[in-house]
Amino acid sequence: MIRLRLLWRKSLNAIMLSLTGVAAFAVVSVLFLILGYLLLHGGKSLSWDFFTKLPKPVGESGGGMANAIIGSLKLLLLAAVMGLPVGLLAGVYLAEFGGKTFSFVIRYTTDLLNGVPSIVIGIFAYSLVVLPVKHFSTLAGGVALGMMVIPITVRSTEEFLRAVPGSLREGAMALGASKWKTIATVILPAASGGILTGMLLALARVAGETAPLLFTAFSNRFWSPGWGQPSASLPVMIYTYAIAPYDDWHRQAWAAGLVLLMLVLLANLGCRLALNRRGSARSA
Repeated sequence: MIRLRLLWRKSLNAIMLSLTGVAAFAVVSVLFLILGYLLLHGGKSLSWDFFTKLPKPVGESGGGMANAIIGSLKLLLLAAVMGLPVGLLAGVYLAEFGGKTFSFVIRYTTDLLNGVPSIVIGIFAYSLVVLPVKHFSTLAGGVALGMMVIPITVRSTEEFLRAVPGSLREGAMALGASKWKTIATVILPAASGGILTGMLLALARVAGETAPLLFTAFSNRFWSPGWGQPSASLPVMIYTYAIAPYDDWHRQAWAAGLVLLMLVLLANLGCRLALNRRGSARSA
């Protein structure tokens, strides 16, 4: 009887281990399938002109998406400036000062905001920024993406701050440090690696959003000076070129998709490396 139970446990363990391995392989396979497909179709369209030149007029082949690349960077910069500080401070409040009822409301609202479809956020930013001035702008696109950055930053900041040992707080306050000084000089530096990782992941999350930008930044086939004019971006250019009836535009859409995916992958890889180095430094 004991041998049968032992055999059953070993068999069940082997089956579950095999199933988890197959599931992990399936997840990785999907990622490499997408990356390989983009490499196959978009890699041959990448060139120096793609990164340095403006789009060609309709009917002419060649050109590039330099304006869209710069436009995406400007939109992400605005999203970071508008969304990251708000998310960071809200996460600090929830982890260090929040009570029960009000904190529950903030967390629940944050989770709801994180689940709101991006097109709804785009419509809200359109009503808030575009309609009053009656034209699309880079600023409006940054506002839309910044609102999407906030909930991810709030939750990641709170989780990493809560992971800091309580002994650090008690030690700093026992030495006479105030609450805010303890947070600024002890708690935040201790959790800085994780908080930075969460911020980068939040920006990587919104880097590929298209729907909000169609209502806010719209697009531009030329350089967009300043922050008050419509601006091209990689997601919108991919959408525009993919539905167009021109083969050359299709090839450039694949190339833009590859560039966008590589940027997101590099951001995620940088997050992992930063977190691993932080963990190694602590253990040392």
